[in-house]
Amino acid sequence: MSQFPHGRPAAPRPARPSSIAELKAVAQPPEVRGRRNAEHWTASLYLRRLSPYVTWVLLKTSISANGVTGLMILTGWATAAALLIPGIGGAALALVLGQLQMLVDCCDGEVARWRGTSSPAGVFLDKVGHYTTESLIPIALGIRAAGYPFEAPEDFFWTTLGLLLALVIVLNKALNDMVHVARANAGLDKLADKHGESEPSQALVARLRRAARFVPFHRLYHSVELTMLIFAFAIVGLFIGGVLADRILLVALVPLSILALIGHFVAIMASKRVRS
Repeated sequence: MSQFPHGRPAAPRPARPSSIAELKAVAQPPEVRGRRNAEHWTASLYLRRLSPYVTWVLLKTSISANGVTGLMILTGWATAAALLIPGIGGAALALVLGQLQMLVDCCDGEVARWRGTSSPAGVFLDKVGHYTTESLIPIALGIRAAGYPFEAPEDFFWTTLGLLLALVIVLNKALNDMVHVARANAGLDKLADKHGESEPSQALVARLRRAARFVPFHRLYHSVELTMLIFAFAIVGLFIGGVLADRILLVALVPLSILALIGHFVAIMASKRVRS
C-alpha cells in the first residue's frame, strides 16, 4: 500500500504562478475574500483587484512574506511622516501612501498563502504595522494642528490632543485583541469571523449598534479614513487656513473617538464573544 493517501505525492507548488488566475485561486480563496472583519472596504472594493499583479512581481524576488509586511510597516510610518509636511502637499502624499500601505498589506498575505509560509510572526508583524501607523497619524495631526513653530504653552494643547486621540484609537483597536486573549485564557474556541458572533444579545444595545451603521463615525480611525479626512480638511484649509482646518478636524475626532471606544466596549460585553 502506498504511503501517500492517493497513491502519489501531491505535486509541489511552483515558485511562481503560471497565471494571474492561478495566483488568485490560491492567494485569494473565498474564505479570505468573505471575511467580515479582516478585509478593509478598500480591499474589497478595488485593492484586491490590483494586489495580484504586485504579488506576481514580489514572487519573482526572494523577499519573504514577513519582508513584505516589513515594507507595509515602513509605508505606514512614511504615511504619518508625510503629514509633517505643512499644507495640502503633505496631506496629499499621506493619502497616496495610506492607499499604498493597504495595497502592500493585501500582498503580504498573498505571498504567504502562495508559498505556504503563513505564521504567527506574520500576524504579529501585521498588528505592529497597523497599531503603530494608526497611532502615529493622529500624533502627526496634532503637530499639524499646533502649527510651525510651536509656541508654549498654547500649541502644546494641540499636540496633547493628538496624543489623546492616538491613545483612544489604540485602545479601541486593542479591545478586539483583548477578546481573543480572554477567550484563549478561558479555554474557549476561536471566534468565527461572521456576523452572528459579534451581534449584541441585549435588544437595546443591538438596536443602537444597528443605528450606528447609518452614521459610521466609529470607522473613521483606520489609517485610510484618517488620511482621507485630513486631505479633505486640507482642501478646506486652502480657504480658511490649513492650521485652523486641522484644529477643527482634531477637535471633532477626539470626542467621537471616545464615544466609539465606549460603544465598542459595551457592544463586546453585550455579545456572545465574551460569554462561555
